[in-house]
Amino acid sequence: MRASELREMSLEELEAKLKEFSEALFNLKFQHSTGQLDNTAQLRKTRRDIARVKTIINEKRSMAEAS
Repeated sequence: MRASELREMSLEELEAKLKEFSEALFNLKFQHSTGQLDNTAQLRKTRRDIARVKTIINEKRSMAEAS
């Protein structure tokens, strides 16, 4: 997911998206450990999506505190 798309979301939507990505990462790790994961690049993509969402959440919170 692109950062520009995430920046348009509200804080609540971002937190829901973070939970969704975290659950997806858990499932991907589980599939990887059992040998059922075909596309291992999906792990990296999901971790980066989580980091991107966390970064934007922190940006929005710091902007709210500054105002």
